[in-house]
Amino acid sequence: GGTTIHTGSSTATTIDEIWMYAVNSDTSDIKLTLEWGATGTADPIEVTITAEAGLTLVAPGLLIKGNSTPLIVKAFAGTANKVFLHGYVNRITA
Repeated sequence: GGTTIHTGSSTATTIDEIWMYAVNSDTSDIKLTLEWGATGTADPIEVTITAEAGLTLVAPGLLIKGNSTPLIVKAFAGTANKVFLHGYVNRITA
């Protein structure tokens, strides 16, 4: 599996809105896989990050709803140490 990027809330009324950008510092395109919102086997989202293109939006405010077993977001790239992730989470509570 990938590296944990975010762990959601264990409160059912909490929603996390996740914005994430990727940067590829390599001279070749690299596939990035996000494992989105599961407690075990994740639902994969795959995106190719273009070489040296700057910030690429890979999670445009996608949501994770609070769960008694917190949902997680993980990521891994086809080449190690070349894709860097940046972003933020808006935590919305009821």
